[in-house]
Amino acid sequence: MESSLNAARRARDLDDARDEVADLLVVGLGATGAGVALDAAARGLSVVAIDAHDLAFGTSRWSSKLIHGGLRYLASGQIGLARESAAERHVLIRHTAPHLVKAQPYLLPLTPDVSAATARKLMTGYRLGDVLRAAAGTPRKLIPGPARLGAAEALDLVPALAADGLRGALRSYDGRVVDDARLVVALARTAAGHGARVMTRCRALGLAGDGAEVRDELSGDTFTIRAKAVVNATGVWAGGLAPEITLRPSRGTHLVLREGVLGPLRAGMHVPIPGESSRFLLVLPQSDGHVLVGLTDEPVEGPVPDVPDVPEGDVEFLLGTLNGVLGVPVTRDQVAGAHAGLRPLLDTGTGRTADLSRRHAVLKGGDGVVTVVGGKLTTYRRMAEDAVDAACPRARRSTTARLPLVGATTRGVRAPWRLVERYGSEAEDIAALIAANRALGAKVLPGGPTTWAELVWAVRHEGALDEDDLLDRRTRIGLVPEDRAAALKVARHVLSLQP
Repeated sequence: MESSLNAARRARDLDDARDEVADLLVVGLGATGAGVALDAAARGLSVVAIDAHDLAFGTSRWSSKLIHGGLRYLASGQIGLARESAAERHVLIRHTAPHLVKAQPYLLPLTPDVSAATARKLMTGYRLGDVLRAAAGTPRKLIPGPARLGAAEALDLVPALAADGLRGALRSYDGRVVDDARLVVALARTAAGHGARVMTRCRALGLAGDGAEVRDELSGDTFTIRAKAVVNATGVWAGGLAPEITLRPSRGTHLVLREGVLGPLRAGMHVPIPGESSRFLLVLPQSDGHVLVGLTDEPVEGPVPDVPDVPEGDVEFLLGTLNGVLGVPVTRDQVAGAHAGLRPLLDTGTGRTADLSRRHAVLKGGDGVVTVVGGKLTTYRRMAEDAVDAACPRARRSTTARLPLVGATTRGVRAPWRLVERYGSEAEDIAALIAANRALGAKVLPGGPTTWAELVWAVRHEGALDEDDLLDRRTRIGLVPEDRAAALKVARHVLSLQP
């Protein structure tokens, strides 16, 4: 079946969903919900998957882009969770999304604040992480092993480091996804290719074990979707549809720095957070030239917002920690943007949110609704498999560990590398759009990387319905408010041209 998502397909799927009884209704289309839809559809089940907003609207687009091997969980003694994380990293980088997931080098600078004993302990952790890599079957050519570097080598990779007192650095490698929102889009489209009805702007007003009352947020119409089983995959908003679920949301804030603020970066960084034994500030260079700096882990009280605000205290904390290892500090006016996501952590009644387990939980309510919460981006596939097993116990076994997502190859693709690493094999289709109409090769922003063709592709094939979808999720232009404002006119024009 065709994997394209667009307004016309949404209209057809809406009509069909009103008249049928699906095997499974999935509510929420972040990484976990889209993963549930794919897992079930690939097992041959009929699936309807809805979201009140858009694909990757919530937590999934605000991650650190890490596809990691569980090193942090080793430090806290969660061996099983670390092993699971390494195994799921292997699945993504080797089988399902090799076009989107690659290895990223990181430096941990050995400043005067990092003692020799701490450095030895950290290197031991990196080596244990390498053991997990080997156990998962990931070859060293995909995730190289750790090494200790001298000060000159460290400064060559990250010249922005303060040279005074620098003893060198620990270099490690881990997985990273080029764009977390694009991973979710690939999941949703692959599910659609297996027959799932994937519909955004459809809000579940209430859930039951046999379906949901739904409102079409575009037309205002209210209708019923009937299903034999229901999975609530709404993440941090899960308690709104399953009141028996108690979560402790945690806010993770990132700063966005423009290209050049930190000079040339040939590696990311792990910067130890003062007073913490297993938490690090992350510095992550992006393929578009921007650099992400994150992240916080702060409890959030009260109602859960659709889009969290970023407190100034988070910005100050991140800048202060980063500047502790730099030769020239980054100033507040050099921060081009900031965003925050909320982690859906299951409330255990004790400890800080930073100390709560990232293990996921699959919970079945008295009404039969299955809710999946917790977890992290890296393990979305295992979360989805467990949720479908719980909701549809008679279904055949999951096949997603070896199921390539849409675009999942870079071999022999004839297109610019920037397109290949974001679209995989479909980069050739976008290049063909530009070849057929040279105007589509124009940049959305002068000097920026994104072309008009990518916006056209997003509308025709990736389910983008408005300018927010285009700028905030199909591309990430919206991460910098100034750039977003400058791109609005182009986004609206592209939308106006589509049938």
